[in-house]
Amino acid sequence: MIWDLVIHPLVDRNPSILPEAIKAGIGAILLLVAGAAFACTGRVVGVTDGDTIKVLCDRTEVKVRPAEIDAPERGQPFGAKAKVALSDLVFGREVRLDITDTDRYGRSIARVWIGRTDANREMIRRGYAWAYRKYLTDMTLLDDEAAAKRARSGLWADADPMPPWEFRAQKRKKPNRGG
Repeated sequence: MIWDLVIHPLVDRNPSILPEAIKAGIGAILLLVAGAAFACTGRVVGVTDGDTIKVLCDRTEVKVRPAEIDAPERGQPFGAKAKVALSDLVFGREVRLDITDTDRYGRSIARVWIGRTDANREMIRRGYAWAYRKYLTDMTLLDDEAAAKRARSGLWADADPMPPWEFRAQKRKKPNRGG
């Protein structure tokens, strides 16, 4: 599982890291046996959008989707502001990733920690992400979302913000105008 979720995608991109990948795989197995998620620590070297970052872990760039949140898409109101908010929070900083899964795009799904601060939760508290109901396991994130909404923080300043999952569904329904 760890090989398929974490190690294999990294080795495919950079075969020279196989020895480190094997060590990381053994470490990940030990963490899983102990009941913890696979973890790595690294510097955030890129912010793609409001819910995707790139982290340099052990000289390997890992694309990360913060778990349990969904930020506005590019082209959606507050999409650019969500990217800036995430960048202000994590870019250039040392983070710990508690990786729990890999999504269909090959991104590691992780809780992102800056010291003792949960960056995923912080994006919701600041009003730049929704608690992603489809994958939600920490129900207290709904309380943080409700508080941000009451305070009209971030995207909640909009009278009726559209959740990103609805925005994506709406985009999929539009007919392709290409020839």
